[in-house]
Amino acid sequence: MTAKARSKAETGRRLQAQSRALAAGLAKIGREFHARGWALGTSGNYSAIFGRGPLQLLITSSGLDKSALTEQSFLEIDLEGAVLAGAGKPSAETLLHLAVVGATGARCVLHTHSVWSTLLSDRFAEKGGLAIEGYEMLKGLEGVKTHEHREWIPIFKNSQDISSLAGEVLEFLERDAAAHGFLLSGHGLYTWGANAAIARRHVEILEFLFEVVGRREFSALRESRE
Repeated sequence: MTAKARSKAETGRRLQAQSRALAAGLAKIGREFHARGWALGTSGNYSAIFGRGPLQLLITSSGLDKSALTEQSFLEIDLEGAVLAGAGKPSAETLLHLAVVGATGARCVLHTHSVWSTLLSDRFAEKGGLAIEGYEMLKGLEGVKTHEHREWIPIFKNSQDISSLAGEVLEFLERDAAAHGFLLSGHGLYTWGANAAIARRHVEILEFLFEVVGRREFSALRESRE
């Protein structure tokens, strides 16, 4: 075997080891999210970059029970969403993951379907989003240094035309590079980070804030009707 061939083989082994490690980490995160009620049944999808020359992305195979994710639950895809390795087909929302990665430079994208994100995405859909400010937990978002921060969470109308929806998301993220996430109406949360740990933390922080805002909003609504 030539030196060039050995180098190529070594690179391939290194990428595969990285892919397996990322898949195992994402599977663990997915099982945790299911246990916390943030991605029940087959809802939610998770991705992480494991190669950029050219771009290669790990993403959950479609239709899987998120309580039982394993290393084998992920596909390797390219920039066009074509499957490079793995069994099954990519999530229908793969283009949204690719849009986020392309616009933000994130290396991990996580999508959850919690009760509070679903309720709030419906309640604030007509306003195009919701603002969250004044809470100490906002400092858990990457780059945020004060509770006085105002986080705008845009809400996009849910659509089965994922290509068009991905275009809307891409346009927004190119305007607002500081965004930490967005909601799809009646659907759920997308957030991301420079690695899986940061993206997981963003889910945890935003889901906490959604519950706080949701409880406040719906409590006020009940009181106004009494």
